[in-house]
Amino acid sequence: MKRVLIIGAYGNFGRFITGRLAQDKSLKVVIAGRSQQKADELAEELVAQKVSVHQPEAHALDIHVNLQNRLAQLNPDIVIHTSGPFQSQDYKVAEACIEVGAHYIDLADGREFVSEIYQLDLAAKKAGVVVISGASSVPCLTSALIDHYQQEFAVIEEVDYGITTAQKTTRGLATTAAILSYTGKGFDTKIDGTNRSIFGWQSLRARKYRKLGWRMLGNCNVPDLALFPARYPDIRTIRFYAGLELPFIHIVLWSLSWLVRTGLISSLEKAAPLLLKLSFLFDWMGTVNSGFHMRLSGKDELGKPKVVDFELTAKSGDGPYIPCMPAILMCQKLADGQFENTGASPCIGMISKSEYLTALENLDICWGEK
Repeated sequence: MKRVLIIGAYGNFGRFITGRLAQDKSLKVVIAGRSQQKADELAEELVAQKVSVHQPEAHALDIHVNLQNRLAQLNPDIVIHTSGPFQSQDYKVAEACIEVGAHYIDLADGREFVSEIYQLDLAAKKAGVVVISGASSVPCLTSALIDHYQQEFAVIEEVDYGITTAQKTTRGLATTAAILSYTGKGFDTKIDGTNRSIFGWQSLRARKYRKLGWRMLGNCNVPDLALFPARYPDIRTIRFYAGLELPFIHIVLWSLSWLVRTGLISSLEKAAPLLLKLSFLFDWMGTVNSGFHMRLSGKDELGKPKVVDFELTAKSGDGPYIPCMPAILMCQKLADGQFENTGASPCIGMISKSEYLTALENLDICWGEK
């Protein structure tokens, strides 16, 4: 039985991951976070609801205080790091895991954080462990979809895709701060074969989702924009968007992005607590329904234009399971000994489209193509 330590286990994403892994009889779940009380409460909840196969452990752990010694004391086989935002973090948690000989998985969506994880590759190999960054919707699900649909194209030339969140979904300060960290700031993406600068939450557009209706979208900075040009060199344009369910909230954030772009303020990240608190006031106007789309454009074997438009819709508040699923699946793969190679890398090419979607089948999540 493998010991799986989940950092931030009682947080928004950590709770989903903990609940799912607690049902695995081959795993011993170790709940960790800065609050001993919250960790204890989650452990008691899992037992009371008869979710946990084994009695979960609960421990106070602060990644900023004596981390390596604490990990050595808790002796995990696998560590899942869910406590963002990762845009402002270094690799000290992954490095501590390497030092104590534990496999490491994170849910990072920070562009540089995920794309530069290779710098730990040599140390991870020497320690005989696996270090995986970005075990989330991006770049795991997104790369799995491109890998799958590539066989239907002679060449994929453009990828246009994005995520639209539910107003009533569980959302925390870390996720909000991560978005605000690049709102209004410039970053590069590949457009028409060259790197061009775009700005976070700008390029305002709308898309009509088949099961959700119209949703607003804006530029989002994700690891894919750094990783995909090398992995898929034939793709000439890569555009990723994110959006909020309520149009007026999305437009308010778009308006605020101009304050950063024009230099009137340096960043919106410090306003995350206030903006998050204000957003909850409008939950009564929204739903628990979220979605994802990916439009692949290119040519078929006959040289004719070809398009695949994939959409995924999550209802009943099940949307957070989508970004959480890669960490769950990767943890189970590591526990089962399915990884022969050690080292550090982004979570690309490790989970297939079939594996990913099969793991979502018992949830209120559906998908399709047109």
